[in-house]
Amino acid sequence: MSRHVQFWPSRVKRQLIGALRLRSLSGLFAVLLILSGSLIVPSASAQTFSFSRFDVVGNARISDSAVLTYAAITPGSEVSGAQVNDALQRLQNTGLFESVDITPRGNTLVITVQEYPTINIISIEGNERLDDDALLPVISSTPRRTYSPSVAEQDANAIAEAYRVSGRLTATVTPRIIRLAENRVNLVFEIAEGRVVETERITFVGNRAYSDRRLRRVLESTQAGLLRQIIRRDTFIAERIALDRQLLSDFYLDRGYVDFQILSVTPELARGRDAYFVTFNVREGQSFSLGAIATTSEIAEADAAVYQDVIRIRSGQTYSPRLIETTISRMEALATQQGLRFVRIEPRITRNEETRTLDVEFLIRRGERVFVERIDIEGNVTTLDSVIRRQFTTVEGDPFDPRAIRQAAERIRATGFFADVDVESRPGTSADQIIVDVDVEEQPTGTLGFSASFSTDTGPGLAVNFAESNFLGRGQALEFGFNTTDGSRAFNLSFTEPAFRARDLELGLNAFYTETTDQNRNFDTLDVGLRTSLGFPISEFGRLNTYLGVEQNEISGLDAASSSPILFAEQGERLLSYVGVQYAYDTRNGGLDPTRGVRLQFGLEYAGLGGDTEYLRASFLGIAEQQVLREDVTLRASFEGGALEMLGGSSRLADRFFLSSRQMRGFDAFGLGPRDTAATNQDALGGNFFSVARFEAAFPLGLPDEYGISGGLFYDIGSVWGLDNRAGAGGMMVDDSQQLRSSIGVSIFWNTAIGPLRFNFSRALEFESYDRTRDFDLTVETRF
Repeated sequence: MSRHVQFWPSRVKRQLIGALRLRSLSGLFAVLLILSGSLIVPSASAQTFSFSRFDVVGNARISDSAVLTYAAITPGSEVSGAQVNDALQRLQNTGLFESVDITPRGNTLVITVQEYPTINIISIEGNERLDDDALLPVISSTPRRTYSPSVAEQDANAIAEAYRVSGRLTATVTPRIIRLAENRVNLVFEIAEGRVVETERITFVGNRAYSDRRLRRVLESTQAGLLRQIIRRDTFIAERIALDRQLLSDFYLDRGYVDFQILSVTPELARGRDAYFVTFNVREGQSFSLGAIATTSEIAEADAAVYQDVIRIRSGQTYSPRLIETTISRMEALATQQGLRFVRIEPRITRNEETRTLDVEFLIRRGERVFVERIDIEGNVTTLDSVIRRQFTTVEGDPFDPRAIRQAAERIRATGFFADVDVESRPGTSADQIIVDVDVEEQPTGTLGFSASFSTDTGPGLAVNFAESNFLGRGQALEFGFNTTDGSRAFNLSFTEPAFRARDLELGLNAFYTETTDQNRNFDTLDVGLRTSLGFPISEFGRLNTYLGVEQNEISGLDAASSSPILFAEQGERLLSYVGVQYAYDTRNGGLDPTRGVRLQFGLEYAGLGGDTEYLRASFLGIAEQQVLREDVTLRASFEGGALEMLGGSSRLADRFFLSSRQMRGFDAFGLGPRDTAATNQDALGGNFFSVARFEAAFPLGLPDEYGISGGLFYDIGSVWGLDNRAGAGGMMVDDSQQLRSSIGVSIFWNTAIGPLRFNFSRALEFESYDRTRDFDLTVETRF
């Protein structure tokens, strides 16, 4: 222990001792007088020292000269007792010594120090939830460096903070040292992890338009549920509240609630400090719709009527900032096409309280003549600059458009390559120049997954999948996988270049191998193929994809006595070469948590560029979705169909259409459609045509929403029909007419951390005697 040097005259000590022996009140006054005299007398005649020699004792790593420099006492100069104490304090404050003692001995000042030990190793004990690799990077202490108690305490706080972020608010960390020889220590951080502090309940106050259940689906935070030991997303993290506030505000604004406010968010810690109760106090206001929509222009070259024509929003629509932003982007794109520069579209909104509408006037005006001097990118170690730059529609030398810069920032975030993206602008080298700074923080983009699955169609299965969405930092996607089930094996390899030739062209390459052995059918199949595709946008919601492929199909294992002659004639290998085009129109992804959307998909494929088969195949898929009843109920309708026209010969099994149990619930895979009932095996033959309509409603069951369990009703109706060759076994003709099948049922949905589970309880209403029906279907996928 260090001690301060103090000087008490021996006369004062004798007087004090004598006074303490007194038993009367007068003795107490005498003590006070003595003490006051001892405080006054030294100030009148303060003791001074002059040292010509200094002895430093106990130092090993730190030199004598360094110790004297810290002490800052000049040899030969007169110093007071207070200055000696100041020297002691300076040495202690260096943080280099565990203890310091200063002793004046005549004209010699003896400085005795004990240096802090050197850290031998650092270990962490008691950590189970967070391993050493996660905790060691947050501490500052390092082996072979001087041990510092203050730094060790800071390290303990940093470890406790890491546990706090993971939801363990009660975790405690205690730094301890184990002394070794040669002034070394082992530094040990002892951890008591405590329990995870979960978000037990999230409630809302002031919400009328939407239920608590609906609003909880908007937030990033979730309540603790049945699988709380597996799901970690319900762990309370204070920093997530800010994101939840933004998500909730965006949700309401996108639905016209322009006056929406979050009055307060109150996280309340339970008495046992093991759970939080979070309350959002909101003020919804009223939902506003769009009123009159007009366009005016302050630029002679910009005709307001022409710009009005590109507006797609209409009076009566629910107001949304997203709709206004999209309209402005369309107008600015038109100005660019017309060769107009520095054009800004300014929305002027007039509020009508009585009708709860917002009139919008789009003003076309001149903006400031400011150019982009350069775009600086920092923080990307793996990702190439070109991957980030192609998200900008603006390049160096273009007019500065803040809206375009914001949209580029959103596109960079949407790549999924970065944990954090910060895009800011600052003044350039002149008044009309702007520099755009892009600061990114990369995150892992590769995944390696091992999964187990079970389906009532294929039974249990195992799969290995690898995916890298930013291959070699070029923004390319590489994926390969292998999976096996009872009676099948499959391998696939795919590569995608999203910016082929530095344009908005998506180039894809895919290779596959699939082998089945008596999987729901009494024969074996083998399919090997290679396919390349090129896709590009042709409108705001439309995309066109072209593809070219070649594959080889083989059917084997048929029994001439039991199989249909139609299939037996197809036994053997077949080479197929095809080219196709597919158009997709999808509005489901627009806006935050959209309540409605449509997906339409048309396809046309021609085979006959080479190989053994020539045909023309057309397909259609339409899906519409709408959320009703305060967005608690989802209605979905889908229509699907296809037609195959052979241009030579008869269709083969690999060319024809089948309906899986997902496409037509209530029936087995290959369970409906033309079938050779005269053959012993009665294998499904498929058809040249198919159509199916599915109607579904999903709704809550009244259970706590943190369980992730909801219900549904469905009704499916469809058919597979049409064969080129109908000659079945025994000279019987196969019935290939269009006969509708239908089914009805209920579903139980369970969203879990180990994958989505769906239980379908169905009943076939319309079916043929030879169809194969199914009353129950379960699909579960487990990833670990």
